Amino acid sequence: MKRIPVTSIFMILFFFGYISPALSTEEIMVLRFDGVINPIAAEYMVGKIKKATEEKDRAIIIQLDTPGGLDTSMRIIVKEILNSRIPVVVYVAPSGSRAASAGTFILMAANIAAMAPGTNIGAAHPVNMGGGKMDRTMMKKVENDAVAYIRSIAERMGRNADWAEDAVRKSVSISEKEAKELGVIDLIAENIDELIQGIDGKEVKTETGKTIISTKGVKIRYVDMDMRQRILSALSNPNIAYILMLLGMVGLYFELSNPGLILPGVVGGISLILAFYAFHTLPINYAGLALILLGLILFIAEIKVTSYGLLTVGGIISMVLGSLMLIDTDVPYLRISWSVILPTVSATALFSVLILGLVVKSHRTRPVSGIDGLIGAEGIARTNIEPGGEIFIHGEIWKAESGDMIKKGDKIIVEKIDGLKVRVRSKIT
Repeated sequence: MKRIPVTSIFMILFFFGYISPALSTEEIMVLRFDGVINPIAAEYMVGKIKKATEEKDRAIIIQLDTPGGLDTSMRIIVKEILNSRIPVVVYVAPSGSRAASAGTFILMAANIAAMAPGTNIGAAHPVNMGGGKMDRTMMKKVENDAVAYIRSIAERMGRNADWAEDAVRKSVSISEKEAKELGVIDLIAENIDELIQGIDGKEVKTETGKTIISTKGVKIRYVDMDMRQRILSALSNPNIAYILMLLGMVGLYFELSNPGLILPGVVGGISLILAFYAFHTLPINYAGLALILLGLILFIAEIKVTSYGLLTVGGIISMVLGSLMLIDTDVPYLRISWSVILPTVSATALFSVLILGLVVKSHRTRPVSGIDGLIGAEGIARTNIEPGGEIFIHGEIWKAESGDMIKKGDKIIVEKIDGLKVRVRSKIT
């Protein structure tokens, strides 16, 4: 029997180990993300990269369109991409999309970076996402940290590190054609199908070593966010969070001022909890929050204080200013839109004044049923009342007394109730 040399065995093992990821499954997972990079985005992308790795997919494609987002969430995603055991392809698409700010870092970290025609990348200068203004020294530290991070990513992935630094320091942004010419991305693809053809046979370096991507006969498997992630992602929108906060404040006030209504309290409590969840990813200015609370208090005070509308005007001004100050950042996509602020403040003011007015009016209205409903009611003397006697009112006979001489059959009006006896007076006709 002919023996196989040991060296041949090692060469065979090395060969199969070298291309093993390409011989795993017949699928490529495709993620589609359009929005701000936040904790939900990180959970979605990191979770699916791990799932694709466990299922031994040939590669995973992240179709990206983002204006940027949180530095912490971006670093979680980048870390997972750099340490992935299967090839990760980041594809800026469809046309009109962008990979700005945090998105630039994610694209640079990919094993294969691709863009669709009519897309752009860049403008990665760090901004203060935590609210307030940074002094020059702190801003320089943050900038230098971001530069060092993106240069290390670019150099590891063999991309243009000098341009990457300019994207951070100078906020430069380039089109897909410029990105290809400058060595920022690997290819331009019209769509997913063209991208899959374009990456076939490309050699990349993953955590397990060099890998050749094979896409012949591969099946595309689209995996979107689940329902929970879609809901939480929507709640992270500053406009949604703002509306939930106001709804929660109004609901809880009505419940506390009118115990037993239940519905306003339940809706208000849930709304506030959801708003606080969203706020933990947003740079909140507490002075703005205080102004919004003051505005709500002024709306309530308008019901009980005669101010001829001054308190309402003050409440509107306070809420508008508070709404503008609530999200303390220079990042446009984290600001609350004017198209949301004006209708919401107007609706809150109108709702508070009208509803609270009805509540106060109902409290001031004389009862029309029960014992208290007898006060001011008309009846007939059943006997002479001098000063005591009986009356007939609301179908019932009551003992009565009066300071007037009232004859049997005369009409009377109830003035006061004292236990089981009422005090009446004669109705002068």
